[in-house]
Amino acid sequence: MIVILIRFLILALLVYIFYRGFAYLLDPKRKLDDAYGKGSYYFYDDVKNARKNFFISYKGALFEGEKYLGTTDNAFEVVSIFVWAKDTMKLQGFTRDDFLFLEKEILMNYPVADIGWKNPIEQLMKK
Repeated sequence: MIVILIRFLILALLVYIFYRGFAYLLDPKRKLDDAYGKGSYYFYDDVKNARKNFFISYKGALFEGEKYLGTTDNAFEVVSIFVWAKDTMKLQGFTRDDFLFLEKEILMNYPVADIGWKNPIEQLMKK
């Protein structure tokens, strides 16, 4: 009886380890950290939750966006978004076209939102 119980516990442990490993590989937060480390593009967001901020990794910089819910003609939607860089020193070499690309990517998920940038990006976008 003890042998069968030990075999069952070992099998359950193996199933749990495979499950946790699979969940780790599919975790979007891990994908964001990986993209940030590689300097590639990744958009991390929970579109269904307007209270959670989104993160964008692009060209080695990490951006955070804060969403604000409001009313449109027909429904409640995200109507305002403010985006800022986590580390402004990483913005060296960015051009206005890079920020226009980021705006386009944000508008794909939130088409009715007005996007505002915080300093120093705001000064570049006003020109």
